[in-house]
Amino acid sequence: MADKHFSKQRDSRLRAGPRIAEAILDYVGQTPASSELPHARPQARARAIAGTAARQAAVTTGGLSLPPGPLGWLTLLPELRALWQLQTQLVADIAACHGKAQELGREEMIYCLFRHTDAKVVRDLVAQVGKRFVVQRASRPQVQAVVMKIGMHIAQRLIGKGISRWIPVFGALGAGAYAYYDTSQVADTAIEFFGGIIDVEGEDAEWTDEAAGEDRHDDGAETRHRSR
Repeated sequence: MADKHFSKQRDSRLRAGPRIAEAILDYVGQTPASSELPHARPQARARAIAGTAARQAAVTTGGLSLPPGPLGWLTLLPELRALWQLQTQLVADIAACHGKAQELGREEMIYCLFRHTDAKVVRDLVAQVGKRFVVQRASRPQVQAVVMKIGMHIAQRLIGKGISRWIPVFGALGAGAYAYYDTSQVADTAIEFFGGIIDVEGEDAEWTDEAAGEDRHDDGAETRHRSR
């Protein structure tokens, strides 16, 4: 009986993982525009943006979690899409207030969105050494492989999370609390990332105008682009 239950969970994860990965690629492929301007105190501004986004995430996710029973399962992917839409905008706004909107690509977005979800996997795209972040520009198949691993990880988590759909009110409260926490983690990663020194490596990286390839900002952080 236990083997049968495990098999059903595994089948559910295998079906859900690719769909989640496809949804992730939809969001990381297009960086949203931001109305934020470079700020004299970017971390303080970023914290204010993060607080607003986390509260919005809690309200949005809690509302989508209200349908009980089988109907609740149908809201899982829309719930994730709504959350990622909000979080990608959050990352774009944090990059902009640090004066680094142009530095935000798909590898950076994946790192900011999912480092707290699967730190080991995102290291294939961004490695951290102290306050320095080395971004490896990857081919589409490489990005897809990373996103698939993330999708399977999220699917495994959702199998357990889906149980809360049978407890309408308490399940919604729990989902809202988790969305608040998850969005706060995304914000923490983005603030640390864009407040640090960013080195971009890979075939698509281009030299900046300065001889050393350094672009310094008012907050003292740097972005460096290096081609191999």
